[in-house]
Amino acid sequence: MQAKTKNIIKRIVDAFLTVLLLFLMAIQVTGDVLHEWLGIGMTVTLVLHNILNLGWYKAVFKGKYSPYRIAVTAVNSLMLTAILLTALSGMSMSGHAVPFMYGLINVMTARTLHLAFSYWSFILMGLHIGMHIKAMTAKIQGKGKAVFKGALTLAAGAGFWLFIKSDIVNYIFFKTHFAFLDYETAKWLIIWQNLAMLLFFVLVGDTICELVQKNKDKKYSAKPLIWLLIAAAIGSVMFLALKDDNNSGGFGSTTASWQNNANAAQNTSQGGKSLYSDFKT
Repeated sequence: MQAKTKNIIKRIVDAFLTVLLLFLMAIQVTGDVLHEWLGIGMTVTLVLHNILNLGWYKAVFKGKYSPYRIAVTAVNSLMLTAILLTALSGMSMSGHAVPFMYGLINVMTARTLHLAFSYWSFILMGLHIGMHIKAMTAKIQGKGKAVFKGALTLAAGAGFWLFIKSDIVNYIFFKTHFAFLDYETAKWLIIWQNLAMLLFFVLVGDTICELVQKNKDKKYSAKPLIWLLIAAAIGSVMFLALKDDNNSGGFGSTTASWQNNANAAQNTSQGGKSLYSDFKT
């Protein structure tokens, strides 16, 4: 396969993975059955993605490790681990796509693992994309580059606000077994909200990439932190300014989710196989 053709296929696969990720993180948009099949599709596409990037694996134990290479390798390794745990725990609760795997892991344990690692996968995939954003936007030069970074920072700021507002920190550190779903916001808006949160971690990944690489003067610089600090400031101001809204309705609404949690717990105790009716993955 020619290098140019292979790169085109890689970009198509990467774009498809990103779209799949956004919908997988919005089960209130897709519903249980489609969510499971999207998860299977994600698994298959990830296998293809890794086949296309076998060269990276072959080079893991070769050559010297610069700070940048260490950062990329760490993020990739953690991301792959999180994705594998997400897939395994999800399949262990499957009632539609792979029901023969139901119970492979204790359902309540799988529920906790799936909730936490689905978000860790989301975060790490954002970092992974961010570490390659420089190469992806290499053709953007001059003022266009500043405009792009500014737009990314604004979107990331909104994403940081949504991340805090949604209480995801409690999910990724196993402090809760259930996510709080919003069934009131328009479905298309939920996808855009997920994209905004993803872009925050894309900006984090891009910032890490810039920090661990030497600039034109062959020196490390902390200047790239400015964009991330601006995004964090925007998100923090939004969180404080919209504090009342954070606790009622909107993206983090608990109106329907507590009922779903109670129903799902009852279904589980009765041997039901409802996979995700009680939490977002």
